Amino acid sequence: MPALGKHRGMTDAPPLLIVWHSCTGGSEALARAAAEGAGNAAQLVAAGDVAPDHLHAAAGYLFVGPENLAALSGAMKEMFDRCYYPCLGKLEGRPYATIICAGSDGENAQRQLDRIATGWRLKRVADPVIVNTAAQTPEAILAPKAIAEAHLAEARDLGAALAEGLAGGIF
Repeated sequence: MPALGKHRGMTDAPPLLIVWHSCTGGSEALARAAAEGAGNAAQLVAAGDVAPDHLHAAAGYLFVGPENLAALSGAMKEMFDRCYYPCLGKLEGRPYATIICAGSDGENAQRQLDRIATGWRLKRVADPVIVNTAAQTPEAILAPKAIAEAHLAEARDLGAALAEGLAGGIF
């Protein structure tokens, strides 16, 4: 679980686990931007590589993924399926936030993720971020995504805020 980037002078910050999945690069770019903002507190792990131990070791979470067919992506859902019961009863009260990269509204993926987080008794500490790429044709949906700098900045700011909140004991 490598640390990434600089973290505004903080050392030994509690770990922020950033779990991501991306098919076309949009969610990955947002997750990497958030990790950059969080600096040394960030542990950036692809959803397919996340194990319950990653979740147990983290003080907080940022889940970043695409909405596919009006739902969480299969890889994100599979990570939650794999880790749900081994983590049940062990993560209560820990903070989380989300970034959904969607071709339309992203609301259903967000709702699904929030329901899972409710089952784990996680505490949402930031408003949901939904980045709408407006990809509506098969070609646009499958094309690599270039995320606007404003959205990347929002992801960096969210990563920094989560890391600072964890380090400062705010959450």
